[in-house]
Amino acid sequence: MDKALYDAGLAARKEVLGERYVDNAINNADDFNRDFQALVTEYCWGVCWGNDVLSRKQRSLLNLGMLAALGRSHEFELHFRGALRNGCSIEELRETLTQITIYCGVPAGVESFRIARRVLAEGQDSGDG
Repeated sequence: MDKALYDAGLAARKEVLGERYVDNAINNADDFNRDFQALVTEYCWGVCWGNDVLSRKQRSLLNLGMLAALGRSHEFELHFRGALRNGCSIEELRETLTQITIYCGVPAGVESFRIARRVLAEGQDSGDG
């Protein structure tokens, strides 16, 4: 493990997904998934989210499109909350979800809007990721 990448990834992961969510994932890791949590933190969050070539806002919008296309509703919700934390406006999110509908299909758009509306109704910090 690269400690610098892990530490950068941990910081980014907490800022985007919420400290409570990340602490829960890491603190509840067991022998079965502990290495997986380290991999996700170092590789996804340290290598990818840890550089500044793309802004966090740009990464959030990209993730929403990819997660909707893949039908990953749980992760879509986490990253929708993260997009709000990363400064994406309601208008930017609405346009992203409209583009998801066009390019990924109406069912993906329906699910994306359903999740987004629920998150917005709950308030951004509800559940902390």
